[in-house]
Amino acid sequence: MVVGVTSKHRRSPLALAVLALLAVRPLHPYGVLALLKQWGKGEVINISQRATVYKTVTRLAAAGLIAVRQTERDQQYPERTLYELTGEGRTTLREWLAEMLAGGDREYPEFPAALSFIMLLTPDEALPLLDRRRHQVAGRVAELDTGLAELAVMPGFPQVAVLEMRYLHAMASAELAWLSQVVDELKSKRLDWAHAQLLAYADSHTDEIEHTDEIG
Repeated sequence: MVVGVTSKHRRSPLALAVLALLAVRPLHPYGVLALLKQWGKGEVINISQRATVYKTVTRLAAAGLIAVRQTERDQQYPERTLYELTGEGRTTLREWLAEMLAGGDREYPEFPAALSFIMLLTPDEALPLLDRRRHQVAGRVAELDTGLAELAVMPGFPQVAVLEMRYLHAMASAELAWLSQVVDELKSKRLDWAHAQLLAYADSHTDEIEHTDEIG
């Protein structure tokens, strides 16, 4: 495994998936999409739009990470182009895996961003929204429970193939516990706020910042 190497190519989860599948065998774009759906990779990679997969294949080919192996012609099907991984593509795949597994890049999901401004709503407005999210996350945990249980009884199924599902289950379970706690605090009024109090706090700190700018 390549460790501590930064790839010169722009990576994305979908681009990684395309390279990974082509590392196994040559495929045409539709075959890539079909396998991603069949293997349940839509849980962690956005494959809702077929055009996005085709655009990613085109971009990787232009970058020299994959190449056309052959064009298949069959009377029953439209012309299909088979792609294969290049040497540079194989190296880049390993670099991307190292970078993405080790982490370090900060992500900015929507939910924490919205939480940072939840005070713009009243507690009574925020409560049903967070409670709705709690029910949705609980359903998500149940779905992952079922999926993992079904895979666990399959003879010889490699557990490494569901590491991403185990990660999603752990993250969803942690969020569910946190949401349940916050919803309970809102219901019991242990978590509460008033616009007047928040505005006064914001105004006082705004004055401090403006004063600091004047001094600077």
